[in-house]
Amino acid sequence: MNGAFYVGIDVGTQSLTAILVEAPGPDGDGEDRAEGIASRVGVHYDTELPQYGTVNGQLPNEDPAIGRVPPCMWLEALDLAFEKLGSGACREISGVSVSGQQHGSVYLRPGAEALFQSLTPKQSLAEQIEPVLSRAEAPIWTDSSTTRECEEIRGELGGATATAELTGSDTFERFTGPQIRRFARTEPEAWARTAHVCLVSSFVTSVLAGRLAPIDHGDGSGMNLLDIRRREWSEAAMAATAAGLGQRLPPTCAPWTVVGPVAPYFASRYGLPASAQVVAGSGDNPCSLVGAGAREPGEAVLSLGTSDTYFGLLREVAVDPEANGHVFIAPSGHPMSLICFRNGSLAREAVRDRYGLDWPGFDAALRATPPGNHGMMMLPWFEPEIVPRVATPHVHRLGGLRDEPEQAARNCRAVVEGQFLSMRLNSEWMATRPERLVATGGGSRNRELLQIAADVLACRVESLAVTDGAALGAALRATGRRMSPLPPVGDAGPSAEPRPEATAIYDAMLPRYAEAQRLAAG
Repeated sequence: MNGAFYVGIDVGTQSLTAILVEAPGPDGDGEDRAEGIASRVGVHYDTELPQYGTVNGQLPNEDPAIGRVPPCMWLEALDLAFEKLGSGACREISGVSVSGQQHGSVYLRPGAEALFQSLTPKQSLAEQIEPVLSRAEAPIWTDSSTTRECEEIRGELGGATATAELTGSDTFERFTGPQIRRFARTEPEAWARTAHVCLVSSFVTSVLAGRLAPIDHGDGSGMNLLDIRRREWSEAAMAATAAGLGQRLPPTCAPWTVVGPVAPYFASRYGLPASAQVVAGSGDNPCSLVGAGAREPGEAVLSLGTSDTYFGLLREVAVDPEANGHVFIAPSGHPMSLICFRNGSLAREAVRDRYGLDWPGFDAALRATPPGNHGMMMLPWFEPEIVPRVATPHVHRLGGLRDEPEQAARNCRAVVEGQFLSMRLNSEWMATRPERLVATGGGSRNRELLQIAADVLACRVESLAVTDGAALGAALRATGRRMSPLPPVGDAGPSAEPRPEATAIYDAMLPRYAEAQRLAAG
């Protein structure tokens, strides 16, 4: 095999993962193909770096709204990951790229770039870089302490819809712009000594490349700072966020941009070739889209996990008028939607447990009930919901559905149908109906679940067992080329085709569901 090897590094919430992918070069069609995963290593923060005192990957805090991480922990994890890969694998690496947990931010003093350029292999990354951090802790996506700042930025930009039209999303507490505004307000001296604002992905990319890296459009679009159509920093959004922000942000760049060769530190310490190229990092959401194999508008990814997340590639920017969904930029360069439904497997498990069922029993209940459930529906808000915004959990049963043991099977079907009807309804703003939907996550192994999704969403649903999809997507991006991330890098599972007679039933149900949601969500 005369292929090349590319490494993707995912700086996740609880661990850092590095995946090495082999690419044998162009096939007969002239397209690059992923041959497979050659190696995978992980570093679990809590157990392998206990000196930082993190719990579930973040620092404990008496205020549950605070979500912070010491950036030095990520640097130590990066060193450890390359040690685990070993010099043999590192010598084969042709390219590297980073997936970073989206919305997290790192703040640097003047002189950071000079330091990155002169890193010595005789000391660890954390030892050398800690002095140029202007803030010892990095806020991450779990931080929800910025409600005030969200309201202030939203007000400056003309309201939720105007903010979404400009930046792709309404202001959200976890987004980087509100986090920057809070930092500048509450720690003005630290803000004054900050010369550079990085995202997690661009910070680690800067270290790898030995120079300050740009922020790619995909990760930048999760900040409430990028003009989503012009793909440049918005002067209005920066002015609404913090004084002097424009001087501190790096330039933006297109996905797949090559930042430069790997820093000498990694060549000397771990044996990476000096010619290995560093491709601009991106957020974990855009990288996951690549890892799951979505490449063109009309293709979408459905992650069926604790929460259900719907990613769709759009033909053009379309903004949610309710300002609940998000628009980012995908690595393909297309706009991508993201909608997160908090009540995913959480709600399915609640119904399963309520009636004393196991998963085979739950599946049997789905098979025993017909599409449409005789008009019985559920708004499955067992927990506060993100889309639509529901602050107080409440389960609504409609059409004669009752919470009684004799209606266990109907409740099982109602929770699943309700989830996919909500997905269809609350994604209509995208103006791009999926033609192919790739399902991942634990629920993607459930054939009955996939059939209901196919019938409600009126498209083919394929399941793909993508392990560490964000790291895999980063590895594929490390090529600097648009590889085809299809099996064998992921294992195909069950699939489902829409049944026209069932889809017609759901077409008729959708207006009733929409009215019920409007009344219940207020």
